[in-house]
Amino acid sequence: MASIRAILTDIEGTTSSISFVKDVLFPYARKRLPAFVVTHADKPDVQHWLHEAAREAGLVSASEQEIIDLLIGWIDADRKSTALKALQGMIWADGYAEADFRAHIYPDAARGLQKWAAAGLHLYVYSSGSVPAQKLLFGNTEAGDLTRFFSGYFDTETGPKREPESYARIAAAIAFAPAETLFLSDVVEELDAARAAGMRTVLLARDGDGCPADPGHPCATSFDAIDPSAF
Repeated sequence: MASIRAILTDIEGTTSSISFVKDVLFPYARKRLPAFVVTHADKPDVQHWLHEAAREAGLVSASEQEIIDLLIGWIDADRKSTALKALQGMIWADGYAEADFRAHIYPDAARGLQKWAAAGLHLYVYSSGSVPAQKLLFGNTEAGDLTRFFSGYFDTETGPKREPESYARIAAAIAFAPAETLFLSDVVEELDAARAAGMRTVLLARDGDGCPADPGHPCATSFDAIDPSAF
C-alpha cells in the first residue's frame, strides 16, 4: 500500500473553528459588502466577480443594488458561490490589513502542520473559501504566518467539494497519486467524495462530543491524534 506523501486539508471545522468563520468573518463581510461594491465596482477584478454573480443567478441585467441584495442573501444562506467567496476574500483582506481580527487556528492544527511539513510531507488546502482568502487566513493566524508550510491551495473553481471528480483534479494537479494523499475534513460527504477518488481520509470531530459511533472514516478529535505513517 502506498505511503502518504501529501496532506490535503479543509479549513472550517478542521484547522479553524466554525465560529470564527460564522461569527467573525461572515458578519464582517456582510456589514461592509454594500459600501465595498459601491466604492470598488469600477475595479476590473471586482467587476469580474460581480458579473459572475449575476450570471450565476441568471440575471441578464441587474442594478448595483440588486447585486448587493443578491450577495447579502447568499451570505445569509451560506451559499457556496465562487463569486461570493472571491468578493468576501477582498473584504477580509482589508480586515486583516487593518488588524481588525486574526484568524483562529486550533493549536493542535498549527503543531501538526509544522510537524508534517518538517517531516517532508507536502501540504495543500481545499476549501470553499477562495484561494486568496485561504492565503490570508493562514498568513494571519493567532499562531503567526503558516503559509510557508503549504505547497498549494484549491477552492471551488476546482469543483464542488462533494464530487469525486474535484479530488481527482487535485490529485492530478499536485502530481501525487490519490492513494498517497490524506484528506482531512469535518464533513462526511466531502470525505466520501475524496475516498471515491482514491484518497485516504480522516474525519475531524471538533464539536466536543468525540468521534461518532460509526463515523464511516478514520476519526480524530485533533491533529495530534493523526499519524500519516499509519495509513
